[in-house]
Amino acid sequence: MKSLLRSPLVSAAVGGLAVAGVLLALGVTGHRTTTTVIDEAPLTAAPASDVGAGLTPYEIYQRDAPSVVFVRADVDESVEDPFALPDELPGVSTGSGFLVDKHGDILTDYHVVAGANTGEISVEFEHGVTKAAQIIGEDPNDDLAILRVNVRGLGLAPLALGNSATARVGDPTLAIANPFGVDRTLTTGIVSALQRQITAADGFSIDNVIQTDAPADQGVSGGPLIDAAGRVIGISSQIMTGEGGQGSVPVGFAVPSNTAKSLLPRLEGVAAPTRAYLGVAGVTVNHSLVSLGVAARRGVLVESVDPSGPAARVGVRAGSLRRVVDGRRLYLGGDVIERIDGDVADTAGALNKVVASKRPGEVVALTILRGRRLETVDVMLGSEPPPG
Repeated sequence: MKSLLRSPLVSAAVGGLAVAGVLLALGVTGHRTTTTVIDEAPLTAAPASDVGAGLTPYEIYQRDAPSVVFVRADVDESVEDPFALPDELPGVSTGSGFLVDKHGDILTDYHVVAGANTGEISVEFEHGVTKAAQIIGEDPNDDLAILRVNVRGLGLAPLALGNSATARVGDPTLAIANPFGVDRTLTTGIVSALQRQITAADGFSIDNVIQTDAPADQGVSGGPLIDAAGRVIGISSQIMTGEGGQGSVPVGFAVPSNTAKSLLPRLEGVAAPTRAYLGVAGVTVNHSLVSLGVAARRGVLVESVDPSGPAARVGVRAGSLRRVVDGRRLYLGGDVIERIDGDVADTAGALNKVVASKRPGEVVALTILRGRRLETVDVMLGSEPPPG
């Protein structure tokens, strides 16, 4: 069962952004053709690059593009993807990824392969070389996953993970990926902002996200965001589209490479830390829900409850009235969590963050609005079940 306590909305609140729009994961379906890459002048290396003279975009592309792959996963259609795009084929999820070591480990976004059936993930290298892949590591909370493929005989060089903490606004960036399925396309831009926050598919907030204006569109998910020295400083995750989802604006978001570095050691025999678990799936209360009769003006509307989870044991109730709100299927009628440990839970992300800061076995106080009556219940948090 997938991790609960998540927001099923595509939209996410991003601190400091004035642009109205929707955050979308960069997935795509369909086959690909080859794009011509134009040689450009050397990039001016910023301190993040730590080199005296930057490499040209062409040099970085020639070196790194062969290790960037197209990822395709046949997924369980019953697993709802909050980042699914209108033109995606049912049961098919696609994106990008890149080789991070000589063992054949490929880093990509979790939402690209979430719900994939065993044996039904493939990655395509240049010249149409396709390899079967298996998931060997997942971190839904940070939207990251590791795939393993057999790269014997391919002669590929892994991409180096840089230190994302040294990136500065204005540093040059490059992205290599498969937008709309077009093979290994190179785009360039700059670091537009730092310390952004986006919401993963399971509702957890991802911190220290890098914002860039390097052009990105569907299919870029999981591709590398690279600095002037050719080191990966981020993994492309989401874009912000214009009003109504029509067309993209130059606002992209990448999970920092330092976050990815923390995932990789877990795959080498180091146990992953156990996360606290509440066991609810909820959505942030907004004006659309209020107009449908939700009594709360803020908080997290509980849509579903894990029947074996901590919240169910203290009687937290899920919704049962199915409605379509702003194009999304929601379930109304459940409890609204307004506070946790006395602090306002004004968004699903805020609630997730408090739970993530706790340890299994700790007790939290939930202030719940049920109908028009407030009550407080104590919940002993459990351990987050494994993904899948």
